[in-house]
Order: sequence, then structure tokens, then C-alpha cells
Amino acid sequence: MKIERLGQDKIKIFLTFDDLMERGIHKDDMWKEIPKVHELFSELMDQAYTELGFDATGPLAVEVFALPAQGMVVIVTKGKIQPRTFIDDLEEEEPEVYEMEVTLEETDLISYAFKDFEDVVSVCKLLSGFISGGGRLYSYRGHYILQIEPVHLDWDRDVQRAVAILSEFGEATSVTEAVLDEYGKLIIADGAIGEISFRF
Repeated sequence: MKIERLGQDKIKIFLTFDDLMERGIHKDDMWKEIPKVHELFSELMDQAYTELGFDATGPLAVEVFALPAQGMVVIVTKGKIQPRTFIDDLEEEEPEVYEMEVTLEETDLISYAFKDFEDVVSVCKLLSGFISGGGRLYSYRGHYILQIEPVHLDWDRDVQRAVAILSEFGEATSVTEAVLDEYGKLIIADGAIGEISFRF
């Protein structure tokens, strides 16, 4: 489990599937209203407060991105808090609860960010041994983003192996293809793995 601050009112939490399994939560449970998911969210908010000072009381927008074989990215954004009035103060206070608006998104796209191009080269050389084609490479906010569609990959064998290699050099990212097309710079549109491993 990894928590980082994206802004004053926004944090990003990366949960591996192992993090979920330790708590008895299956990936599909994240879409359900069950006590274990609420407990997990409360634990995450407590940890966010302890580590980052992120106070999660009041309205929250929660975006959950399920990433293949990697885990989940949870983006939590704090909403505007309505100013309290004198009448509110007179009313009996209710226990603090999270008011959440949850957005769920699942993708098969494998997407990893790298700080150095040398890491991208190392990854592509290792991946080219069992992934013959595919891969798009972008530049976005000072990072290189490599995206792979696992269409022609064997899920149990190749995807797990690819994610293990990618995780060694980079970090899973939830940046969508649409965001990269709009705000990033496309370096190699297709066949990035083969192209980079051949040229470098």
C-alpha cells in the first residue's frame, strides 16, 4: 500500500492485490457495498491522515481504477465543506462519516511510468523476449509512460511476467490513454517494445 499527495485536497493510494487479499477482499468486492470495503476505506483514510495530514471528513469524490495484475489506484478528492451556521451548532452532532461519490473504472491496459529512459530501454529488452509487438510510449509530466494492451498475451503466464518486470523498473499509473493523447507527447505510436529493444 502506497499513499501520496497529489494536491492540497487530493491523494492517490496504490493497493496491490496482495493488500486486498490480506484483508479478505477480492478485486470484485471493491464494486460492492460490504463492511470489509468500508473498513478498508476507513483504514486508508486513517493512514492518509497519519502520513500526510489529509483530513477526509466531509464530502469526498473517490475514483477507483482497477489495473490488470497490478492492483488498484484510488484517487480521493476532498469536496467543498459547507460553512456551519449557528443553527447547525445547536443541533445534536452526528458522528463524522464519509460522504462519498464513487467512480469505478476497469481497464485491461497495462500502464507504467518511468523516470529515466534507460529504465524504459531495460524493460523493453526484457519484454521483447516474450512480447513480439505492441506498446505505446508517451512523455508526460517528466516521465515516460509505456502502455501495453494484453490482447495477444497469455494472461496467467505473460501478463504476470510482464508486470513483474515493469514493477522492477517503474511504477503502475492510472493515467488514461485519453489524458496522454491530450496532454502528453506520443513518442512511439505502436511497436514501442520491439522498436526500443532493437534501436538501443
